[in-house]
Amino acid sequence: MADSDGEYVGDMSDDDLIDHRVSSAADGDTYGTRSRGHTKGKGDGKKAKGGAGRKAAWEDIQRSWEDVIETADGSITVGEYLEAEKRRRLLRDTTPLQRGIIRHLILVLDMSFAMAEKDLLPNRYLLTINYAVEFVREYFEQNPISQMGVVGMRDGIAVRISDMSGNPTEHIEKLREWAEQQEPQGNPSLQNALEMCRGALFHAPSHGTREVLIIYGALLSSDPGDIHDTITNLINDRIRVSIVGLSAQVAICAELVSKTNGTDVGSYSVALHEQHFRELFLAATTPPVTRTSEQHNASLLMMGFPSRTVASEDHISLCACHNKPSREGYSCTRCRTKVCRLPAECPVCGLTLILSTHLARSYHHLFPLRNWVEVPWTDAGRSLACFSCLAPFPPVSKAKLKAKGKQDSVAGSDVKGASESGRYACQVCWKHFCIDCDVFAHEVIHNCPGCQSDTRGVEAPAGDINGNSHGGPMEIDT
Repeated sequence: MADSDGEYVGDMSDDDLIDHRVSSAADGDTYGTRSRGHTKGKGDGKKAKGGAGRKAAWEDIQRSWEDVIETADGSITVGEYLEAEKRRRLLRDTTPLQRGIIRHLILVLDMSFAMAEKDLLPNRYLLTINYAVEFVREYFEQNPISQMGVVGMRDGIAVRISDMSGNPTEHIEKLREWAEQQEPQGNPSLQNALEMCRGALFHAPSHGTREVLIIYGALLSSDPGDIHDTITNLINDRIRVSIVGLSAQVAICAELVSKTNGTDVGSYSVALHEQHFRELFLAATTPPVTRTSEQHNASLLMMGFPSRTVASEDHISLCACHNKPSREGYSCTRCRTKVCRLPAECPVCGLTLILSTHLARSYHHLFPLRNWVEVPWTDAGRSLACFSCLAPFPPVSKAKLKAKGKQDSVAGSDVKGASESGRYACQVCWKHFCIDCDVFAHEVIHNCPGCQSDTRGVEAPAGDINGNSHGGPMEIDT
């Protein structure tokens, strides 16, 4: 039979083929099926044609593309590139601003014929549904005392997928049902979808935000009337509209976003690829900045903090929110009505019922965690491992210190990007962390482990048990 690399091997039996493979492996070849090394017959032991110890050309391939990526600034390794991407997503504006932490959002999904395109794999429709499920989880994780609903656009009308509620499980179940049972078809209608959103947000209280997030894949809108009248009504109702496009910019979408966000067009973006689409989608989990005078005025909101109760097996009762029998639940602090999940609004008296942890998790949007700075090689020797996860840092050599000896210290450095030393320092406690702990602290817990572990509230000494040097006094509020 003829080998794929052009070398001819005579016909052999199964035993000869086995001996050929074994002898090739014994001579140092990785795989004997295509080796040009020694071959041995079953009976004679003669050497086959080809030099001894030779390897196939494909066995010495250097996968340089897996180690180096060419960038505008030069060549960097893949590990450094991924680390720089993580830092790029983290480096956001951390200026404390007044935001509405009690949000009421309607997610509008395009389910028209345009979502059947496969420029985003597997196609726009399935990818949007998967990202929508992820968005619902992240939205209620970052905004536990908020509510949302889901609306779809197809066949020139708007369809209600899930009603306004604070239960993420209901939204996820409805989205998965639509993904399994329905296919994208027809034309979208922005006007019908916006009018349905207006009706759903009509009863939203004044102390909360009214938002609409549209995932739009088409380049047209089949509207029954004048959409400019709908835009005027949205402005009067203080409803903000944000759009993530999947095809190209549409003029009416840019006008809609600009007029409902106070001439700010930053809420309208077009996705370039799957990862960019995910980033734009999940960026809506951050509450918007308050701009109107009504929202700037302080208002008192009455809330209840019920305790969890567990009844015996003989006293199973119905919850007032779903009318389902259950033993566990929460009793309203005002009317003692039983609800099964929190946060929720009491179906009887209308009191907002939450837990103290929900309020604490919403509070980090008002005072975001400051960005951590890169640690140069001159200060990298003061820490051997990450303060949080104890992962070892790259060792510091004398050559690196000489090359970077003229750099400034951590206290005077600015936030730029990936750190060459693999270390990142908090600007308050000056402890060193790895990139994974940097991402986890800023995106999940929103607190610095170094600041939370130090309860002294006084100026820290020159070093700690991790070997980190503090470039300045501790600024912990007591």
